[in-house]
Amino acid sequence: MEYDIQEILKILPHKQPFLFVDKAVVDEDTGVVTGTKCVSYNEPFFQGHFPDYPVMPGVLLMETLAQLGAIGILTRDEYRGSIPLFAGINKCRFKKPVRPGDVLEMQVEITRMRRQIGTGYGIAKVRGEVVCEGEFLFHIAKPEVTSA
Repeated sequence: MEYDIQEILKILPHKQPFLFVDKAVVDEDTGVVTGTKCVSYNEPFFQGHFPDYPVMPGVLLMETLAQLGAIGILTRDEYRGSIPLFAGINKCRFKKPVRPGDVLEMQVEITRMRRQIGTGYGIAKVRGEVVCEGEFLFHIAKPEVTSA
């Protein structure tokens, strides 16, 4: 199933400026999620992250991969409306800088899912070259109802 930004906004609890996935495709047979992020100089993190040589922060590359994985999880009936929370990052490598004008081409596979705890492995590429890859752990939380 393919999701554009309008559909992603309905799935992910993230909103601007912390929404980093522009398009996602979930392969319902394999569970693999592919997606893209168009990196623009207008991103707020570029103002302070090496303004003379803007580079997308590595931690945000991993966040982008985790958000792509979250789309794959949150489109499953049993997890709809839940909140995906980072629980850890393992075996992460940043191989090349990501700069304004780049298009991240990403793929995430959820390698383990046990109740509300899971593991995913993601790879991000720019022009076919790997820029970041790593494993992330996550917890799927049910939103708490609070009264105002």
